[in-house]
Amino acid sequence: MGLRAMGWRVESAPPDLAKMVVVVAPHTSNWDFPVGVLAMFALDLDPRWLGKHTLFRGPFGALLRRIGGVPVRRHGGGASGRDDTVAQVVETFRRSERFLLALAPEGTRRRVQRWKSGYYVIAESAGVPVVPAWIDWSRRVVGFGAPMRAEGGADAMSARLAASFHAGMARRPDAY
Repeated sequence: MGLRAMGWRVESAPPDLAKMVVVVAPHTSNWDFPVGVLAMFALDLDPRWLGKHTLFRGPFGALLRRIGGVPVRRHGGGASGRDDTVAQVVETFRRSERFLLALAPEGTRRRVQRWKSGYYVIAESAGVPVVPAWIDWSRRVVGFGAPMRAEGGADAMSARLAASFHAGMARRPDAY
């Protein structure tokens, strides 16, 4: 309902899999998030997603957690560091009957030379497929591609996934 009211549509649904890592790109604008949330509701999905811990401060923190957000400290080690987050997410995959993790591999809304590898490490360690998903601003559609096995290393996987996306899809093509 909300997605359609904004002039958007879903062109393809995610595969019917119990567990997967969904790689959402391109991510160049804060507006990607509300479109993604509306798509989540339209498709009746219950994903988890990782966001930097500072997003979860203040009055919106509880709401972000309620819609699947998991705060992460991106730097540092130990109990709040990246390695611990990856291990916790992998363990959640292992314990869960159904689990969908959605991640933006750029890790930012700015142009990057290479994607972060966390999505790959999680998928490979948990033994779950990676599914590309796009928010295409040029056509105002949300869609999903075919699942891919996490193999061959993060750089090779990122190159295979990149074939599903192009700058023209981004809200800000210059940032992709």
